[in-house]
This record gives sequence, structure tokens and C-alpha cells, in this order.
Amino acid sequence: MEIVSNNKLLDLTGKTAIVTGGALGIGRGITYRLAEAGANVVIANRTKEEADKVVAELSAKGWHLRAVRTDVSLEADVKNMVGETINTFGSIDILVNNAGIFPSIPVHQMSLADFEKVLSINLKGVFLCTKYVSEKMIEQGKGGKIINITSIDALHPSSIGLAHYDASKHGVWGFTKNVALELAPYKIWVNAIAPGGILTEGVKKIQSTMPTPQGVDTKKILESFLAKIPMSRLGEPDEIGKVALFLASDMSSYMTGSQIVVDGGSLLG
Repeated sequence: MEIVSNNKLLDLTGKTAIVTGGALGIGRGITYRLAEAGANVVIANRTKEEADKVVAELSAKGWHLRAVRTDVSLEADVKNMVGETINTFGSIDILVNNAGIFPSIPVHQMSLADFEKVLSINLKGVFLCTKYVSEKMIEQGKGGKIINITSIDALHPSSIGLAHYDASKHGVWGFTKNVALELAPYKIWVNAIAPGGILTEGVKKIQSTMPTPQGVDTKKILESFLAKIPMSRLGEPDEIGKVALFLASDMSSYMTGSQIVVDGGSLLG
């Protein structure tokens, strides 16, 4: 087997990636690293204005990006996303299923609509994107990489109020393993990343808007949460982006059906 140099292993020049929810937080971290490695990147985002800002910012570096408004829970939107990607860049080589939501609602306060919305975006969206992108990859005949963003909640619950979220992420992990078997004959490798606590815009919003009962010290709550993380800090979106680059590149050439936990050691507790 030929030994390929490190710089070539991480070179994605000529490849095209789709990153769902790629404009903010973890998604933006992934978008940045894939574009920096030379990939054409399509940011598939429900809010196109957010995606357009990232496209403008990163295109100024000479990188190649395109924003496509996409609700991953809608089949027509996903089909359009695939079509727009092919029309713009000619192929699809990498799919990152990152789009997801995590509203905190205890089960007894959760409506059926609440449950279905989370499952629709977090799980059905992964199915739809995988279905239509993998069809195109098979048609192209040159293999591909699919990366699903799960969560440490796919392995162990992190907080009360996330039963619907945990159900969706357990589902994505199971889906990842089964589809890895199905797509392996086509040289399409399917893996997952399970982030722990990552300091994203969504997490910051929750921290700033969550009502605090009288007499509760929010600083102590944060300290208690961080105390459960051996590294004593939240992760950064780029730390997920770097692992996504590893899985998107030839560095992970003999991996499929795997899940990489990136949690600062949270699951050790």
C-alpha cells in the first residue's frame, strides 16, 4: 500500500461537501475546516441570511462556498439541496449531517408536536439527506464520506428535559451503523461524531435566557457542570471541525460505522 504524505492526506481539493446547519456553532466549525482543506462547501441552512454571511466571510479567503436554504425535515428541500450542489460544483463527495435542535422540555410538559419536531429535524433529516446524497454518490461511482453529528447523549443522558433529543441521537447512532453496512460496497464510509458540551451560540443563548430561581448562584451551577468534565472546560466548535476533517479525509480510510466521542472526558464520570 502506498504511503501518502500528511499534506496530501488532509487535502480535499476538488471534493465537494454539504454541511447541514453549517452557518453557526459546530456546523460553522466544520464548514471552516473543510473549506480550508480545499473542499467546495455547500452550507445547507434553514436561515439563508446566516449562511450567506459565512459564505461571504470565507469566500474572501479564496475558498469556494455556496449557501442553499434547506429545511432538512422537508423532502423537497433536501432534493433541491442536492440538485443545487450538483449544478454548482458538479458532484457530492462529503455529507455532514449536523443540523439539529435541542429544546429542553420535561416529558410531562412535552407535547406531541414538541417530540415530533425534534425527531423530524434530528433524525428524519439525517435519513432524507443520507438517502438522496448517497444515491448521487452511488451514481457517481467514486465513493464518498458521510459524517453524522450525534452527541454524548447517544450513549448516556446528560440532562433531564432532553428525552426527545436523546431518542433522536440514539436513533442517529443506530442509523449510522446500519447504513455503514449498506453503503460499504459502494466505498461510501459512514461515521459519527459525538460531541460533549460545546460552547456554541445555542448554548450561550440558553445560558443567558434560562430563568434562575431566587437564591441560585448561576456561577456555582456552571462550576458544578464543568467539574464533571475532566478537562474542566467546554469544547470549541473548531474542536469538532478538526475531527470532521479527519473523517472527511483519507486519514480515516479504514473507518466506517464508528463513532468518535469528543467530550473532554465527560463520559468518564
